[in-house]
Amino acid sequence: MKVLVTGAAGFIGMHVCRRLLARGDEVLGLDNLNAYYEPRLKRDRLRQLPGKRFRFVEQDICDRAAMAQLFAAEGLDRVVHLAAQAGVRHSLTHPHDYVDSNVTGFLNVLEGCRRHEVGHLTYASSSSVYGGNTRVPFRERDGVDHPLSLYAATKKANELMAHVYSHLYALPTTGLRFFTVYGPWGRPDMAPFLFTQAILEGRSIDVFNHGQMLRDFTYVDDIAEGVVRSLDRAPGADPLLDPVQTGPGGSRGPFRVFNIGNQSPVQLTDFISAVEQATGRTAVKRLLPLQPGDMPVTSADVQALQAWTGFTPQTPLAEGVGRFVTWYRGYFGV
Repeated sequence: MKVLVTGAAGFIGMHVCRRLLARGDEVLGLDNLNAYYEPRLKRDRLRQLPGKRFRFVEQDICDRAAMAQLFAAEGLDRVVHLAAQAGVRHSLTHPHDYVDSNVTGFLNVLEGCRRHEVGHLTYASSSSVYGGNTRVPFRERDGVDHPLSLYAATKKANELMAHVYSHLYALPTTGLRFFTVYGPWGRPDMAPFLFTQAILEGRSIDVFNHGQMLRDFTYVDDIAEGVVRSLDRAPGADPLLDPVQTGPGGSRGPFRVFNIGNQSPVQLTDFISAVEQATGRTAVKRLLPLQPGDMPVTSADVQALQAWTGFTPQTPLAEGVGRFVTWYRGYFGV
């Protein structure tokens, strides 16, 4: 297939591209290489994607005319949409970035897919949509009407927008709610990177909610596998399905939403212990209260994903953290 991957220079995007290329697909990667974090890391990720079957376009999904031109010219079979303005805390201070990229940009992708008969759009949602939900593990049929950050609200908006296009235009769409992704080539603004960097440099680490947060850390290769398997199975319409009974994860149209998580939430202090073991260093912890926008707990129920794709994430935390620390030491030479 010919697959467009937006956000191809991003953390998850690079791994998804690599997975698609490994099985023989033609991949068109798109990214605007913005400065939310160091663009050099993004360019270095792209260097991991050589070959005649990969082509990169530096472009912003918010550019309506350019996106329309790209879809018209490329003859795409499938689209994996991963480009977004990420970061919960950043959304508290830069809200417009999230509406521009995550709402307007997503609309441009939806329009391109429906106007040029793309066979299936698979896109990144987030565990953040569960917001104030206190029932764990989180299930796709749970209500997601109480987001705790604008980032979460834009991801929920993506699911609603995708549902409209599935309903009105029979565009098959699959939303994937990622749970705390970590691994080699990870983002510098996320806890695994920040903790490893500070511990190796002998600096203290900020531990929010006094370390009492639970996170369903999910290794990036498991995420990439889940994305590709979901891409391969486009949902069909189900006129007999009762959306009231299935909740937000289902629809009578060709629309589905799935969790992708490791099903093994761990306390933040236990994750720090895994980093300490992998680095051979002891962390100096600065205990802080829960930050605005943060969720105390994330925990994924992935039964629906397993039933749909036959796949369940399962990389053990110690193994995944060890791989990340090995990559970090090699990349930065420490």
